[in-house]
Amino acid sequence: MGLKQKLHTLKEKYKGKKMAPAFNALHTFLYLPNETTHSGAHVRAADDLKRTMNTVIMALLPCLIFGIFNAGYQHHLGAGDIQAVSAGFFSPEFWSWTNFCTGAWKVLPIVLVSYGVGLGIEFLFAVIKGHEVEEGYLVTGMLVPLIVPIDIPLWMLTIAVIFGVVIGKEVFGGTGMNILNPALTIRAFLFFAYPTWMSGDKVWVHGAVDTVGQPDAISGETILGSLAQSQPVAYDVMDMFLGFIPGSIGETSTLLIVLGGLFLLFTKIGSWRIMLSSIIGALAMGLIFNGVVDAGWIGETSKFYGLMSLDFWQHLLIGGLAFGIVYMATDPVTASQTNKGKWIYGFFIGFISILIRVFNPAYPEGVMLAILLMNVFAPTIDHYVLQGNIKRRLKRIKVKTA
Repeated sequence: MGLKQKLHTLKEKYKGKKMAPAFNALHTFLYLPNETTHSGAHVRAADDLKRTMNTVIMALLPCLIFGIFNAGYQHHLGAGDIQAVSAGFFSPEFWSWTNFCTGAWKVLPIVLVSYGVGLGIEFLFAVIKGHEVEEGYLVTGMLVPLIVPIDIPLWMLTIAVIFGVVIGKEVFGGTGMNILNPALTIRAFLFFAYPTWMSGDKVWVHGAVDTVGQPDAISGETILGSLAQSQPVAYDVMDMFLGFIPGSIGETSTLLIVLGGLFLLFTKIGSWRIMLSSIIGALAMGLIFNGVVDAGWIGETSKFYGLMSLDFWQHLLIGGLAFGIVYMATDPVTASQTNKGKWIYGFFIGFISILIRVFNPAYPEGVMLAILLMNVFAPTIDHYVLQGNIKRRLKRIKVKTA
């Protein structure tokens, strides 16, 4: 008897019982469901929600793999075990077994905790409520490990995931009903509950926290942290673009994020309107700040000078801005649904991200707060867009009947 038949037998055995949703979820995750609709409108498509989520996960995997190697690379680089690899994307010093093992030792437990706790809660709610297991956490479970620092304690992550899934999603009715992006809700909880583990210059490189005060201390300052303090940056533009820099596990390589975004656009899962408008908004705000500096309205002694004077386009290469635009601003549940609304929604995400980044030196990364803020306003944006459409159509009707 094959695996599919065994799962089908278990599914039939527990049909109508409390544990039925758990077996159904495993069966449909591996194989297409046998059920077909018999009434109502039909949508002919080759995918379903699980397959859509799996496509997003495929777009995230290169960032995860690179993040594992980069975690090991940054640790050994900070400890003085290896020399810096400048723009060497295919350098054996970076893609080494040592870097992979060190990174995997820290990253994979984060992935396991994220999926184990999150899916466990999903299954629990499904069994208690007697409905099918929802697929929304498949992507959230992969996003969470990519947007947290490498040395985040697992118990903190566990508490944050429980909060994010229960408060950020289940209380609203589950997948498709939440108003806030669950992954960013988890990250926001971590930031406000445990700020010392989500900011500063020691949490972004494995081992930096443990070596504080020692002669062989590891420096883990990020580019955003250095610029927020108006300090010189030790990385060139190519390092920023390729991702050989400290930061959250999956957010450093702009190259891989762009490729993932193109894959999502090709599969028609990601919204090009939101991505493009977010980039335009970020560049616009960056240009405004560059203009303020060029006009001499702010001097080099200002605490805002470092990030204000950064070339406007380089904002897209550092921090989590590119990652947030591609993978979280485009969340179809929490983003605007109308085409015009997507332009407005995306523009303000990019605009506000740079605004927060510059004016909050204590936390020079604004994309998380910008996306969560616009998640709240997305329904309002769509409402006014629809009302505007209705008013224009009513005017056309009056003109024709006049």
